[in-house]
Amino acid sequence: MMRVLEFIVALVIVVVVGVVVGVIMPGSGHVERSLVVGKDMRQVYDVLANFRRYPDFTVQRKYDRNTQFTFSGKPYGPGAEISWSSNDDKVGKGKLTVASADPSFDKIDPSAKSAKIVWNLDNDWRGQDKHFTLDLDRQGSRGQLTKVTWSYDVAYGFNLIDRYSNLYIHGDPDAFIQFSLSDLQNVLASVQNIDYGKLIPYIEQTQPTPVLLVSSSIERKGGLEALNEATDKAEAQIQATAKKLGVTVTGPRIIYTTNYGDQTYSFDVALPISATSLTVNGQSHELTAAKAPDLSAAAPASSSTAAAPAQDNTPGSTDRFGRLIVDNDVRGVLAFGGPALKGIWNGTAAGVPQTRDMLKAYSQTHGYKFDEVVNRPYDILVKPEVKQGDQVTSYAQFAIYLPLTGDAPEKTPEQEANLQPPSLDAGTSQAPASSGTAAAPASAASAGQQ
Repeated sequence: MMRVLEFIVALVIVVVVGVVVGVIMPGSGHVERSLVVGKDMRQVYDVLANFRRYPDFTVQRKYDRNTQFTFSGKPYGPGAEISWSSNDDKVGKGKLTVASADPSFDKIDPSAKSAKIVWNLDNDWRGQDKHFTLDLDRQGSRGQLTKVTWSYDVAYGFNLIDRYSNLYIHGDPDAFIQFSLSDLQNVLASVQNIDYGKLIPYIEQTQPTPVLLVSSSIERKGGLEALNEATDKAEAQIQATAKKLGVTVTGPRIIYTTNYGDQTYSFDVALPISATSLTVNGQSHELTAAKAPDLSAAAPASSSTAAAPAQDNTPGSTDRFGRLIVDNDVRGVLAFGGPALKGIWNGTAAGVPQTRDMLKAYSQTHGYKFDEVVNRPYDILVKPEVKQGDQVTSYAQFAIYLPLTGDAPEKTPEQEANLQPPSLDAGTSQAPASSGTAAAPASAASAGQQ
């Protein structure tokens, strides 16, 4: 009997001590980790202000590569949501919501020294008011670095069990932040290091358009003179072919970039036409969209010296991209169709590659998918350059498009905010890209689409 009483007394003492310790333990928990990344703060901000890149850096995918993610709410900024589910208990189920992003994205310019993004967390970790805070601070002599401080905060209230869970805050929460922050750096490293802060891109739903095109290439050292010469030659070929086919050219010229190499620039010059079917060699052919090339026609890997089968250039057949061969040089294809990220450049053609790179970097930070093999970027000459003698009175205007794949949102944050571009008035022009001027914003209106 005495031993039973001793056991009860000991148990009471343990319970009392446990309660007292629980009461004096902190009613909240906090853990944080920091990392400096070699990226402009705007790019880091954009990756963290939406969840479309979240599956690429969260440690949850390392715990369970089959973790399922679902996007909901807004595509960007406060109100954006992502939910996950997994059979792995270490991942479980949960949801993140962008609660705030301060300042707004359009205020993240070189003068902005810091920013803060808060994610509300709903999962099975103990406690209430669980949230991640991501503090961004511009660093480096030229502001080219960003310090990311990722912290986790939780309130335990007077729940003693929850308070004891603070002893394990350096377990799952800490590991989650540490490993995710490391992978975030890897995701950011894949983004092209270019400042797109002055670009105002729009997502445009393009319509399928029949075009005739000619492939061409120039030496990069030839500059704009070589580009204009090659473009004019290709346009003349297309115009002559269109006349033979009895179709009408319906819009301005289009340039598809196929390879922007260090030494050589390869591209297709296209003109939209009035017919979706063409009569070649006495037979009618319906134009279709391009497709991925059939790699099975390539030479076997074991025969490095063997040549691939010659391409059939018979008019009326199709090339490896499924485009109709009209003659040896001219192809017919159904272009566009689907969402594309669009930006506007006001200046010489030298600024087009820079704007195209900005669109790619913007797509990567916002989680928009693109495939340059089949859905190649292209630009449309919306307004030609105007001169009086040797003086330029109004630069040309180019609409640059990056076709998007997958579940692209309907609008960019710039569209949602109704940000508008400056007008291209006579006598007011942007400097060429060589001067370092960034691309002009894009407008909501369609440019050159038929």
